[in-house]
Amino acid sequence: MIIGGGFSGGMTAVNLVRKSAVPLIIDLIDPGKEPLRGTAYSSYTDKHLLNVPTNKMSAFHDDPGHFLQWVLKQKRFSRVNESIVGTAFLPRNIYGNYLSDLWKQTVRSAAEKGIILTHHQTNVRRLAKLNGNLKVVLENDSEIFPDSVVLATGNLAPADPSGIPEEVIRSSYYHKNPWNKAAISNSDGLNEILIVGNGLTMVDTVIGLKESGFKGVIHALSPHGFNILPHRHNGMTYDAIKKELDGEHSLHELITMVNRHVSVIREFGISAEPVVDAIRPHMQRIWKSFSEDEKRLFMRRVRHLWGVARHRIPLHIHDKIQQLRLDRKLIVLSGKIQTVKKEQDHLQVTYLDKKLQEYTVLHVSRIINCTGPQTDLQFVPEHFLHSCLQDGMITQDKLKLGIQANTETFEVKDSTGQCQNNLFALGSLLKGELWESTAVNELRLQAVQLAEHLLKN
Repeated sequence: MIIGGGFSGGMTAVNLVRKSAVPLIIDLIDPGKEPLRGTAYSSYTDKHLLNVPTNKMSAFHDDPGHFLQWVLKQKRFSRVNESIVGTAFLPRNIYGNYLSDLWKQTVRSAAEKGIILTHHQTNVRRLAKLNGNLKVVLENDSEIFPDSVVLATGNLAPADPSGIPEEVIRSSYYHKNPWNKAAISNSDGLNEILIVGNGLTMVDTVIGLKESGFKGVIHALSPHGFNILPHRHNGMTYDAIKKELDGEHSLHELITMVNRHVSVIREFGISAEPVVDAIRPHMQRIWKSFSEDEKRLFMRRVRHLWGVARHRIPLHIHDKIQQLRLDRKLIVLSGKIQTVKKEQDHLQVTYLDKKLQEYTVLHVSRIINCTGPQTDLQFVPEHFLHSCLQDGMITQDKLKLGIQANTETFEVKDSTGQCQNNLFALGSLLKGELWESTAVNELRLQAVQLAEHLLKN
C-alpha cells in the first residue's frame, strides 16, 4: 500500500508496475482525482511555471529526456526548436498533463501484467500495528491489512502564523491553503491583501491574484523580506569545486570553500548560483555527515541563504515581481505579526518591522498563508501521522523536519530506533535525514530505488 498519490507515491507505483515480473496488489490511497499529478502540478492557472527547465524534469532518473520528448510530441510545441523547449520553464499544468499520461500508461501496463492497481480516493484515518502486522483504516471506516506500507504523504499544510487569533483563522478573511483557488478569487472591491511569507509560493500567489484581476496593493511579510533570485546563468556549469567535495567536510569548512569559489567567479561578473548548483548533487551526503550541532547551526545561520541561492524563478517572472514592487503594487516587508484584530469590514494587522524596529499597522481585507509546510507532527493532531508518532511507530528527527528512516532501504525507524521491514517512507518525510528531498531530481531516484527494494523482499 502507498499512502499519498503525489509525485513520490505515484512514481513509486509507476516503478513497481514497470519493474515487477510477477502480479502484485497495489493500493494507492489519495483523495485527489488524478494520482501522480498531485497538488503541485494541478495549478488553477497556466501562469504558474516550473522553476526547473524542461530538460531536467524527466520523471525517470535513467531517461533524462523523457519529459522533453513528450513535450515535443504535443501539437503546441511540435514546430519549436528542441533546444528552446529544453531550456524553457513550462507551465506546471503541462507537466501535470505529462504525469497524467504516464499514470494512464501505468494503469494499462498493470492490467496487461495482471497487477491489481487500485486508487482509493480517500484519506487514511489511522495506521496501526497488530502483532507486527499493519492495519490501515480509511475515512469510510473500511480496513485494509497490507503486507507493507509506503508513506508518501508529501508536504503538510502550513502552520497558522502566531499572532492570528482563532476567530480570524475560522473566518473568510483568512486562507490557510494558498493553492486553493479561493485564496485568490473574489477580490473585487478589496483594496489591500497581506501574504505571510516571501518565498516561491508568495510569487505564485501574487501571479494568481493579478491574473484574477486584483488591482489593489499586496503586502508580503516575512522575517527576511524578499530575496528570491532569478535564473541568471541557465545552463552554466561550474566544475572547479567538485574536486574538493570528496570526503567529509565540517560546516565551517564547507562555507569557507563556497565563499572562496564564489569570490573567484564574481571577478567575472557571475553570481553564486553555479557554485550552489555544483554542490547540490552532493548535498545529501554532506548533510548526513554533519553533526547534530552543525545541522542546528545550518538551520539558524545558513538555511535562508541556501534557500535563496537554491530556489530560483524564471527571469521574466522575477521581472514581473520587481515591476510590481516598483509600481508599489507589491510591498515587501521584513517583520513578524504581533496581533490581528477583526474590525467591521477588514483586519487590523500589527507587525514588528525588522528594519525600523518599531510596530507598524496594516489594514487588509484578506490574509493568505504562504509560510511553507508544517513539519512538526506534534502540531497536526488531525493527521494520521500524529497518532503514529504517539504510538511509537515513527520518530521525528531532532530538528523536526521529518521522520527517522534508513535512507538506504527507506525503512522507517520506530521510537526505539529499530527499522521496520514493512513500513517505508520517501520524499519530504526524509528531509531531516537528507535535507534535499523535495525536488523531482531527488524524488524520482528515491521512487525507483524504493520500488526495487520492495520487489526484492
